[in-house]
Amino acid sequence: MSNVVRAALVQATWTGDTESMIAKHEEHARAAAAQGAKVIGFQEVFNAPYFCQVQEAEHYRWAEPVPDGPTVRRMQALAQETGMVVVVPVFEIEQSGFYYNTAAVIDADGSYLGKYRKHHIPQVKGFWEKYYFKPGNLGWPVFDTAVGRIGVYICYDRHFPEGWRALGLAGAQLVFNPSATSRGLSAHLWQLEQPAAAVANEYFVAAINRVGQEPYGDNDFYGTSYFVDPRGQFVDGTASDSKEELLVRDLDFGLIEEVRQTWAFYRDRRPDAYGDLTEA
Repeated sequence: MSNVVRAALVQATWTGDTESMIAKHEEHARAAAAQGAKVIGFQEVFNAPYFCQVQEAEHYRWAEPVPDGPTVRRMQALAQETGMVVVVPVFEIEQSGFYYNTAAVIDADGSYLGKYRKHHIPQVKGFWEKYYFKPGNLGWPVFDTAVGRIGVYICYDRHFPEGWRALGLAGAQLVFNPSATSRGLSAHLWQLEQPAAAVANEYFVAAINRVGQEPYGDNDFYGTSYFVDPRGQFVDGTASDSKEELLVRDLDFGLIEEVRQTWAFYRDRRPDAYGDLTEA
């Protein structure tokens, strides 16, 4: 049975300050709503530069509480105004010394549904995230929203299949993967891993990447954001690899059940045989 959800994502260039960055995303969200979108997601730490290219204490200033910080509250107002579900990735401070790479999920009426904290934290050249973030400790929640069941997996998480599977087992229909990934060793994985996860777990994935270069390093963020369906097919192509872009696509959630009946991966799982995979 057809159940079409019009969804949007934003791949953006850094403006130079938080206020203009948030304002730009609000403009994109209003444009998406005008096109009929009912859900939208932004890139990793969307209201800041990708400061993890360096290890400097000054960048703790980008952190704020979730949900009681100014950005999430402002996004709640935006969701209520536009009638869209909004996925909001930010740098979270829980208390002094406790920082997370987080995404808040806000329902179409502006209500805060909860948050996901990034589990897998890289510490390699240009991606010095362990300097800033503790590993996530809230599991892999799936949120009941006005458009369906939404999950989040953040950037480096995408290299680890376990969380993708946990989201599928929890009933996710669409998983947002806000990212900041640059041209280099992993660029060729960008169009492999999320489609493979969509196939293995039989749901839609929204893969969101930054675009352009920013002040704190030479990472060249290559955009190419996209939605991919449960068959592993891009939905009407990808975004530009060099320009800011708002992507709006129609996702037929009815395809999820069709694919699950055809391929039956969940039926044929063998969790009874997987114990060795999680032994220390």
